[in-house]
Amino acid sequence: MGKEYLGEFEELVLILVAALQEDAYGAAIAEEIERRLKRDVTLSAVHVTLYRLEDKGHVKSKVGGATKERGGRRKRLFTVTSAGMAMLKAMKETRLDLWSMVPQLKMIAS
Repeated sequence: MGKEYLGEFEELVLILVAALQEDAYGAAIAEEIERRLKRDVTLSAVHVTLYRLEDKGHVKSKVGGATKERGGRRKRLFTVTSAGMAMLKAMKETRLDLWSMVPQLKMIAS
């Protein structure tokens, strides 16, 4: 089997699961994408992506406790697995290597 790749949106969602830690759930991830990237995103797109990442073994989930703020509903909380962290590390290294190849940006880093 060949090397597995993530799509751009999968990568964003995986990064945010890692960054949000114990607060990583669908609505929080969607809010961060909209706030930080100024990008409209539907909650269902985030959920589909989270479940796809879970199927690939990059995240795992558990159901949290019910809260009054959510009308007694429970959230599905996500955490990054060791395979997910390895994927993030590999993707970061690849991106940095590719960015370093752009001559116009080399002077900016100096």
